This record gives sequence, C-alpha cells and structure tokens, in this order.
Amino acid sequence: MLDPKTIEIVQSTVPVLKEHSKEIGKRFYELLFEKAPDLYNMFNQTNQKRGIQQEALGYAVYAAGEHITNLEAIKPVIERISQKHRAIGVKEEQYPIVGETLLQAVKDVLGDAASDEIIEAWGKAYGYIADAFINLEKNLEEETKSQPGGWNGYRSFYVDKKGEESDNITSFYLKPADGKAIASYKAGQYLTLKATIPGEKYTHIRHYSLSESPGKPYYRISVKREDAHDNSPDGIVSNYLHNQVQTGEQLEFSAPAGDFVLDHSELPVVLISGGIGITPVLSMLNTLVETQSTRQVTFIHGAINSKTHAFKEHVIELAENQENVKSFICYSSPNKEDRIGHDFDKEGIIDLDVLKSTVPSKESLFYLCGSIPFMESILTALVKWGVSKENIHYEAFSPVALFEEE
Repeated sequence: MLDPKTIEIVQSTVPVLKEHSKEIGKRFYELLFEKAPDLYNMFNQTNQKRGIQQEALGYAVYAAGEHITNLEAIKPVIERISQKHRAIGVKEEQYPIVGETLLQAVKDVLGDAASDEIIEAWGKAYGYIADAFINLEKNLEEETKSQPGGWNGYRSFYVDKKGEESDNITSFYLKPADGKAIASYKAGQYLTLKATIPGEKYTHIRHYSLSESPGKPYYRISVKREDAHDNSPDGIVSNYLHNQVQTGEQLEFSAPAGDFVLDHSELPVVLISGGIGITPVLSMLNTLVETQSTRQVTFIHGAINSKTHAFKEHVIELAENQENVKSFICYSSPNKEDRIGHDFDKEGIIDLDVLKSTVPSKESLFYLCGSIPFMESILTALVKWGVSKENIHYEAFSPVALFEEE
C-alpha cells in the first residue's frame, strides 16, 4: 500500500494532470515509439493519428490517480483496459518502460511544476497501479487458456465464408485452421485480429465484436468498411478485409475478450445501437432468443438508411416470431425506397421521446453500442429520464470511453 505522503501528493496534483492530459498523452506516445518502435505493431495507428489513444491514456492516468486509495471505484475502466491488454498480448515486462516513459512525458509537459517529489510520488503510484493490472491480466490469461478450446497469443483461423450484410458491412465466418475446438464466449465480447497487410511496415491490431450467439462451431465478426471522408483516409484494416481477404485465407486472432456482456437477471433488456454498433447487441439478442429467455427485449437501432442497415430482416423476423421481442428502427436520412415502403419507424435519431414511447419500463437493463457522440446522446437521455447508472452498460469502439465521469 502507498504511504500517506505519496497519496497526498498524487491526489493534490491530479487536477494539473487532468488539465494537461491530452498533451501528456501525446508526448508519452512520441517518447514510447522512439524508445520501442516495435510497439507500433501493438497500437492502433489510426487512433494515434486521430489523437484518440493519447486522450484515452491521459484520462486513464488522472482517473487512477484520483481514485488511488480506492481503485474499486474505477473497476469498470480497469477491467475494460485489462481485457484489451490480455487480448493484444501486453506483457508484464513492458510495464516498466511504460512507467518510465509516462513520468518523462509528465516532466516534459509540466516543466518546473513537476518537482522531483511529485515525479517520485507518481512513480510509486504507477507501480502500485501497474501491479493491479498485471495481477488481473495474469488471471485473465490463465482463465482464457484453461477453458475448453482456449488459447493465449494468436491462433490461425480461415475464412469459411463471407456474407454481405449492407452496402458497407460484411460478415466473416471463421473456423480454426488446426481443426480443434474453439473457446466459447459471452454475448457482447470481441475477437482481436492481428493483420499482416502487404505493403504495411507494421502489423495492425483491431478488435471486432462477435456478431453471433456463442455455441457455434465458428466465430462470426461483421466489419464496416471505413471509406475516406472529410480528412480521414480509407480504413486500412477494414478495406483489407473487404477487398483483399478471400474465402479460404487465414487470419490471426486472439481468444474472445471484453467486459460488455449480457447480464442474466430477470429485468427487461433494452438493446440500443447505432450503425456498426449493432454487432455486439445482435449477439445478445440472438442469445436471448436461442436460450428461450422470457425477458422482455426491446431492440432499438439507428442507421442512415436501409443501405447501411445490417441484419435488418433478421431482427424484424425475430421480433415477428417472438412475443417478448420488439424492434424499433430510426433512419436519419431515409432514401426514396425507404419512404415508399416506410420500412422504418421514425425519421431522425434515437432520443428521449423514442425511449419513453418504446421501452416498457425505465427499470430495465440498457446496453448501448455505437460512436462516442451516439452513446453520449443516449446516455444523457437515459440519465435525464431517471434510469439508474448501474443499469446502463456500453461498449465504445475506441481505446476507452471518455464519458465515464458524466
């Protein structure tokens, strides 16, 4: 345990680190890649260019410092990060260089304000926090490897088939190249791909939610092709998967991971998704139906229009055939064909009015997945409605959700 003086210094300097968190995160990664360029193989370079990874790091640092005497208070964040560390293969021996680099970044950004006493205190705090991560990740590794069909590291899977779900979303059905059993998973979890792409200097790692219920002899991921827009280029990995990877080709994946999982209480379930965020909640929906759950399920999805709406017919069919399942569709920009058939329930976005009119009770469990702005909007609406934060769960397709504090 940390001594009182160290705790006092860390907690008193949290506001300063919070104020400069983005600069500290940016400087940290500059230094880290100078010292250990091989780590480019482990980090999402797109998130680096967009500044998301740097912002997430800064958030994690000051949040840990703020709760240094009670890490239980940020347990969801710690578990989420540890799951991803296990999935991408972070090793215990990598923690010291990260700590050393982080302290150097703090000194570089804060200058004279970062006294030796402050740096020493944060060094002790980092060691304490790192030990918590290391122990949790060791346990996760052991659990993953020891389960039937489990493995650590990356394993080869071949693409058994591809299926087009919308104009920009394709499903990949994956079977193990060694023909052996595969680990089961919880609805809402993801696979982690390590892609070796021709012409790319480093490997690229991506997390893709499993879009099918567990218990199948294959894994299914459904990937949105990220096309160039505004100042963002084409997605390197998504375009590689869509345009280059063919049936029969092999890809490397680590075992299923993630803390965004379906709760098994008897409360009604509300699954809310935007765009490609449909993938983990679809796995939850399929699981509830296949296990013949009697819980009331409300599935609310937002898309641009039918051209970008994946799994539409599948969800509608489930809703028509299951008395306890209800579906609601919002299109922000419906096309002519959508209007003729009126194959949606509301033009616009998912808002508080939609939630109040569609969800049978605010005493439900809510599962959200989509872009950060999408989930911020939904979260704000749910809190305004009076939904307990303990009943709201979400998955962010980014390094760490940055709206934890709201």
